[in-house]
Amino acid sequence: MRSIWNGAISFGLVSIPIKLVNATESHAVSFRQVHSEDNGRIRYRKVCELEDREVTQSEIGKAYEGADGEMIPITEDDLSHLPLPTARTIEIVAFVPAERIDPLQMDAAYYIAAAGAPAAKPYTLLREALKRSHKVAIAKFALRGRERLGMLRVVGDVIVLHGLLWPDEVRAPEGVAPDVDVTVRDQELDLADALMDTLGEVDLADLHDEYREALEEVIAAKAAGETPPETPAPAEGGKVLDLMAALEKSVRDARESRGGEGEAEVRNLHGRGTPKETGAKKSTATTGKAAAAAKKTASARKSTSKAGESKQGKQPAKSTSKAAAKKSTAKKAPAKKQTAKKAASGKRSA
Repeated sequence: MRSIWNGAISFGLVSIPIKLVNATESHAVSFRQVHSEDNGRIRYRKVCELEDREVTQSEIGKAYEGADGEMIPITEDDLSHLPLPTARTIEIVAFVPAERIDPLQMDAAYYIAAAGAPAAKPYTLLREALKRSHKVAIAKFALRGRERLGMLRVVGDVIVLHGLLWPDEVRAPEGVAPDVDVTVRDQELDLADALMDTLGEVDLADLHDEYREALEEVIAAKAAGETPPETPAPAEGGKVLDLMAALEKSVRDARESRGGEGEAEVRNLHGRGTPKETGAKKSTATTGKAAAAAKKTASARKSTSKAGESKQGKQPAKSTSKAAAKKSTAKKAPAKKQTAKKAASGKRSA
């Protein structure tokens, strides 16, 4: 890969000769402006508006436009005298935890390569120090005529430089958040969590630019004199009237697309269901318990009736013997009474 900048990393008293290499590239399809009638290229010519003539690159300089429209010329000699110590140096000014960096500040990324064998040792030292500390380095550097802020971090065995916007270049999000009071229910959060879990993680290497691929197919077809393939129109976005229904459908669609059972999964969101589904589960569980209890009671009654029948079969013999005993006792009782009466009358006569 071709380097775009040569210089050094200043790490205290350590200087590491390095080269910068673009870490990213754009695959966007670009177009040329043409004359619609004959496809002639539309080109921009650099014309001096005072002389109304085209000028060459050697005749073009720099100027700052003042508030009143006055042009203040700035020469290369003026720029060369500016105090810019980072002109050929990436000067590390601090080491901070990575979470201190706001992603809003992230800009272009560059791979840092060691420039030659002598740079290998200090380069490796800095890389390993960053790894062990779990920190990133904040640095200042100059690129394309201006001083920039940067962050150095380790990716694999390479140190990467991320350009950062200056803090005052990040706008405050005033007036962006909704200015109305909104209440989000727990059930809605549960469904949102379920949708997030369903979508889960993804290998970023599997993601691709479908628009660019479709555009390339159109270009290839027209270049071959063929009719461009028709692509399905995107679904029209509408107003969400029922947030819960939209979330439930999103969970079902996401899980079905990943080979899961959407309905069953929606009913079991992290062990929780929607209010209606939870009530259905409870009533189903209660019905099941009631059926089991009824079955148990019926079985107990059946065994009780059988035991009663066997007892009734033996009872007549017992009741007959008891009746006979009562009868004999009844017969004996009058005889005793008569004997007692006779003894009492004998005593009186004596």
